[in-house]
Amino acid sequence: MGYDDIIEHLGGFGRYQKRIFFLVCLPAIPCAFHKLAGVFLLAKPAYRCLLPFENAINTTYDDLPGSVWNMSYPVDPGTSKWSTCQYLDANYTEEYLHGGVPADHSIRCNKWVYDKSRYESTTVTEWDMVCNWSWLTATSDALFMVGVLLGSIIFGHLSDKFGRKPIFFASLVIQLVFGVTAAIAPEYITYTLSRIIVGATTSGVFLVAYVIAMEMVGPSYRLFAGVVSMMFFSVGYVLTAGFAYYLTNWRYLQIALTLPGVLFMAYHWFIPESARWLLSKGRKDEAIINIQKAAKENKVTIPTDVLDNLLVEPEVKKDEIKVDKREASVFDLFRHPNLRKKSLLIFFDWFANSGTYYGLSWNTNNLGGNDLLNFVIFGAVEIPAYLFLLVTLNRWGRRTILCGCMLFAGAMLLLTIAVPNEHNWLIVVLAMFGKLAITASYGTIYIFSAEQFPTVIRNVGLGAASMVARIGGILAPYFNLLGDIWTPFPLIIFGAMAFTGGLLSLLLPETHNKPLLETIDDGENFGKKKDPEAVDKEIQ
Repeated sequence: MGYDDIIEHLGGFGRYQKRIFFLVCLPAIPCAFHKLAGVFLLAKPAYRCLLPFENAINTTYDDLPGSVWNMSYPVDPGTSKWSTCQYLDANYTEEYLHGGVPADHSIRCNKWVYDKSRYESTTVTEWDMVCNWSWLTATSDALFMVGVLLGSIIFGHLSDKFGRKPIFFASLVIQLVFGVTAAIAPEYITYTLSRIIVGATTSGVFLVAYVIAMEMVGPSYRLFAGVVSMMFFSVGYVLTAGFAYYLTNWRYLQIALTLPGVLFMAYHWFIPESARWLLSKGRKDEAIINIQKAAKENKVTIPTDVLDNLLVEPEVKKDEIKVDKREASVFDLFRHPNLRKKSLLIFFDWFANSGTYYGLSWNTNNLGGNDLLNFVIFGAVEIPAYLFLLVTLNRWGRRTILCGCMLFAGAMLLLTIAVPNEHNWLIVVLAMFGKLAITASYGTIYIFSAEQFPTVIRNVGLGAASMVARIGGILAPYFNLLGDIWTPFPLIIFGAMAFTGGLLSLLLPETHNKPLLETIDDGENFGKKKDPEAVDKEIQ
């Protein structure tokens, strides 16, 4: 008898579970702070070359009269705008600036003047990550996602070995230390290394808290619990813009986004260890203490014989489970043709969803208009996306929602190619609808994938899919760099990825209202087309 049998008596989502669920969902908010902070920490305001006659300390972006720009900067043939990386090689006298002939040659500049009307300072303005060094901003975000990838592997393994609670608090402490370290970093390397570690701890804080929440609710409430926990992340998404509005110095912003994590240290007295994990480790007495506390708060009584029979299972069944676990590995996903096809399709969907989601989230500064407003809109649309899932996912099916949302997201983003430059607001609207749809599909892929993989390799399959997703997130910042060439460029790439993933999802079998797959054979046979002769033999 296991924890699921206890849930029947304890209640799938009683008062105790609701209280703990709310508490463990709150850490998703600061995790969203850290994942989305790069939009503002690495913001690139308008800039121009510092001219030879200007003083670097006293000069501001708007000091230069409009008539002087023609005499100071060459026109970039690619954008038909004044170059921001070169200035004309001339003797900048008063006569030249006010009536001379513009010089023919230009010089690459090594100092810049930034527009400080929106940002007092960012990492870009402090360390001059523009022109030839603009790739450093994309690399910083990409390495942050490398940290998320490593964290999901490291902290996931540690939480399985040492428990959910100690790893949650260890991750929280590390996040606080290196969050502050990033804020006081004297140069780019220290800042980026600190952000990598912070990225890793978002997995240790958010994913471990998410697991605690999912492990204590009944099966019928897991869809609700999973989707609602994602909504808390969206709340943190929107709140990030509030911090950025009032704190325009990147160092103060980084500290402000980190310090809320201190509040969760108090969880040591409120959050119990997962009873399900305790039982998996044979720590029955500790699990029973937690279960009885929950029963008391839920005002139910669990029969003594139910508690006594915890962990008591037939020996044959235990042996079978051990064999399955020992023999199954990630390679089983590729040994069988149908399972291999489904696994590769699922991996591409994870790649496309993650790349598109984070690419759109980090691209709001490049869309034009008010970057803060764009950011808030892109965060706010996630709430209706998750509500849509709550209403439709158990009615219309997983494949229908995944395929439909990815196709819709792809179509909206691909349409930006036809938008004239003077209608920038329309690009923002189309990208907003694309973000709404990709959020819904991203929420669906978690559930859909768990139902596609058989039990013996479910964790392995989801872990591999998550790693592929992180690759999409790592590449997304580099795709966004192409927005410097043409604003819709990244949106077209993300749209093509999403649309292709939506079409390929049609090849996956529907899992709604189907029993969970248990063995490798179940996974191979599920959704497999059978030839008519084989069907006739089965009937006979």
